[in-house]
Amino acid sequence: MTRVLLVSHYFPPHLGGIENVVAEQARHLAAAGADVMVLTSGRPGGIEQLGERVRVLRVPAWDGLQERAGIPFPVPGPRLLTSAVRWARWADVIHVHDGAYLTSWAAGLASVVTGTPMVMHQHVAIVDHPSTVVRLVQQAVWGTAGRLMLRRAKRVFVLNDTVAGFVQRYGGRVEHLPNGVDTTLFTPLGDRDLARKRLGLPADRVLVLFAGRLVPKKGYNLLIEAAGPEYDLVFAGEGHEGVPADRPGVRHLGRLDPAGLADAYRACDVFALPSTSEGFPLTVQEAMACGLPVVTTDDPGYASYRLDREQVRLLSRDAAAIRGTLTELAGDPALRERMGRWSHAYATGSFSWPAHAATLLGRYRA
Repeated sequence: MTRVLLVSHYFPPHLGGIENVVAEQARHLAAAGADVMVLTSGRPGGIEQLGERVRVLRVPAWDGLQERAGIPFPVPGPRLLTSAVRWARWADVIHVHDGAYLTSWAAGLASVVTGTPMVMHQHVAIVDHPSTVVRLVQQAVWGTAGRLMLRRAKRVFVLNDTVAGFVQRYGGRVEHLPNGVDTTLFTPLGDRDLARKRLGLPADRVLVLFAGRLVPKKGYNLLIEAAGPEYDLVFAGEGHEGVPADRPGVRHLGRLDPAGLADAYRACDVFALPSTSEGFPLTVQEAMACGLPVVTTDDPGYASYRLDREQVRLLSRDAAAIRGTLTELAGDPALRERMGRWSHAYATGSFSWPAHAATLLGRYRA
C-alpha cells in the first residue's frame, strides 16, 4: 500500500479550486488503494478520519491576510514543521500543492530531513496582481524558496502550458496532468426551474454565471463592466471587494458548497470567467460538465487542450469584447444549446478523477 502525504495551504470546508483538487485526489487515491494523510491549516481538532483511508491534520494558523485583503496565505504556528517531519517519515511520497506557501516549505524541508521523495502540483504562475507589493513579494518568493521547491521535486504536475513554462524557467521537471471532474455531481441533468427557485433567481432571464473568489485576478470586475440589458450576471463566491448589491441585473449568491454550486451551474445559461494566470481552472471544467457554454480568457495555457474556438469563446480581458459575446449568446438559444452540448461531451471525455489518481500512483511508485 502506498502511503501519501498530501500538503495544501487550505482544505475543505474552506472553499477554493486547490482545496477541491486536493480533496478529490485524496478520495480517489484512497479508492485506488493508497493510504492518505492531508496536512493543511485550519482549526485543530485532532486527526480527522475521512473515509477508511483518508485522514486530515489541520495545523493552527493565522489567516488575517485572507480576511483583510483577500490574499490566501495562512501563517501556521511552529507545530507545522514538527507535524510535517513526523508524517514525512510515515509517508512513501510527499505531494505538495503549490510552492508559494508556508505549508509547502515545511513539507519541502521535511523531505530534506527525512529523505522522503517529493512531487508537486503547481497550479499557477506568478499572478498579475493589481498590487505592486503583492507582485514584488511573489517574485521574491519564487526567486528563493519557490525555486528550491521546484528544483527539489522529482516531478511537477501542471494543468497548462503557461504554468509548464513557468516551472521550467525555475528548473522544475514538468508533466502535464489535467484535473478530473465529478460528473455525477456536475451534470446537466436536473430541473433548471427548480434550481432557479432554490437559489432565488428569476425564471425569465438569461443568466450568466461567475464562480470563484471575488478578487481582481478572477475578473469579476470586468464582468460587472460588461453588464448588459439582455442578461443578468450571477456571482457565486466570496471575497474582500464584493459585488454591488443595489445594481440592477447583478445578483450575488455568496459562498456555495459543491452541491449548491452544481445547482447554480444548472440554473444558469452561460458561464463566464475572465480570469488571468489560471489556464484551465476547475470551475471551467465543472461548468462544461454541466453543459454550459463557456466564455473565458484567451490564455496561452489552453493550447494543449485543443479547444474548438467555435464552441468555447476565448476572449481578451476587455469588457466590450465580453459584453459583445454575452449579448450574442443571450440572443441565440440554439447557439447556447450547441456550445453546451459540446462542453458536456468534452468534459466527460477528457476529465477523469480515477484516471488522474491512477497516473499519480504510477508516478509515486516510479
